[in-house]
Amino acid sequence: MTRTAAPGAVTIPGTAVAPPRRTLDDTIRLTARPVPSVPGQQPLVVDGPRIASFCTGYGGLDMAVQRLLGGSFVWVSDIDPSACKILAHRFPEVPNIGDLTVADWQHLVDLYGRPDVVTGGYPCQPFSIGGRQKGTADDRHIWPDIARALRVLRPRLAVFENVRNHLRIGFDTVLADLAGLGFDAEWIVVRACDVLGPHIRERLFILAVAQDADGEPWVEWRQSASRQAESGRARSDAGRRGRVAAADADDVAARRREGSGGLAGAPGTAAGQARAGRGYASAVGTGPDTWGIYAPAVARWAEAFGVEPPRPTDDRGRLNTELEEWMQGLPPGHVTQVPGLGRQGQLKALGNGVFPLQAEAALHMMLDRLDQDATRRAA
Repeated sequence: MTRTAAPGAVTIPGTAVAPPRRTLDDTIRLTARPVPSVPGQQPLVVDGPRIASFCTGYGGLDMAVQRLLGGSFVWVSDIDPSACKILAHRFPEVPNIGDLTVADWQHLVDLYGRPDVVTGGYPCQPFSIGGRQKGTADDRHIWPDIARALRVLRPRLAVFENVRNHLRIGFDTVLADLAGLGFDAEWIVVRACDVLGPHIRERLFILAVAQDADGEPWVEWRQSASRQAESGRARSDAGRRGRVAAADADDVAARRREGSGGLAGAPGTAAGQARAGRGYASAVGTGPDTWGIYAPAVARWAEAFGVEPPRPTDDRGRLNTELEEWMQGLPPGHVTQVPGLGRQGQLKALGNGVFPLQAEAALHMMLDRLDQDATRRAA
């Protein structure tokens, strides 16, 4: 077979001519195409999207998506024994597909239908500053398997979470894969203390939007979820406790300027700390001496979350797992009252989990960006 050189190319007699390298535009043009209907696919529910979840854990990232967009689970995916116990107890009707690295995605689409939204807090160990930071060379790096899934599932939106250091290690690969699959991407870093959480917990959030999505589906989902909340109708997150609403960009920026802190050292003047401590004592009947320098952070979260904090330690003087659950903004008992889940399993699940309000604020801001871009395009 004779191979022809590209116009203007320099050839050496007797050598093969390499085909022209495919550009990113070529890749997007080939991959970003309408998705045909599949057997068993359910019609879009007006009240919200169908959600599929990778690396679900206790469902913190999914709580954030459901609070803003409504919707319901199609399936979840986790292999950690502790997470599996939580998911089986909290979502008994939702199938857990197990190990995503060996899943047959087309079979799952045929079986459960195509999801509208995919979420995933994929493992952070390859990128965390607390590890060896081997990135894509780490055996625990499963992003390529998620990218393989996205190619088949073709959701309208995908929401991911990881540690901030992922921006330095491996994030370029993620963005390149998303672009190659026909997704536009937004990303943002938000701290838990930006939304009054009692700790710093800085995290990276990623929002990917299919370029072939018809219109801006999240607009209708957000409006529907808001109407449900206002009318008091049951939602998939009906167990939510507290009075905290998603923070907007101005709120988060203001809190960053103020330096609102968490358990790593509550900021502010001595007078401000004293006022917070007195307010906390008045609100929940415990003096600031119980929490020491952490009293202001605990006070802010107790007031915002609307749930009294558990004791710092258990009867044996160990960290109270119910306190860590409270610090994550979870409904009381979401993790700590799961049958058969011991203390170590509780700590592992809580340590790996997503702070829902933090994720909600991040998603809120990224969706606002998309809304603003759509408004500008329409003008």
